[in-house]
Amino acid sequence: MGLILVAVALAAYGVYIASYVPASLIGRSVSLLLIGFVLQAVCALAAAVGVWGGRRWAAGAVVLLGASIAATWLVEAFVLGLVAYLYALLAAVLAIVVTLIIAAYVNRRQGRTPG
Repeated sequence: MGLILVAVALAAYGVYIASYVPASLIGRSVSLLLIGFVLQAVCALAAAVGVWGGRRWAAGAVVLLGASIAATWLVEAFVLGLVAYLYALLAAVLAIVVTLIIAAYVNRRQGRTPG
């Protein structure tokens, strides 16, 4: 049941982030943010499919999702100056911590040890 909830949450996040993409395509967009949002959506949906299907690469997709979330926040703060630095650092660290917890949970529930 826990893996199903993780898969549904990942899919919901992927759809939510994918909803940013059409708005980024209209008008003047920042290509770095567009790349970040597309990468997040693809990684979240791939991770959802992997977790749902019990795939071996699911935890890796979750880690890629966390890295893309952290990178997008850091680009928004330090490169583009759209958000406050400390807020972006907190969000990036939180994304990495939550990602590692979810990846470890997925690995453990699928009967494999990380590493």
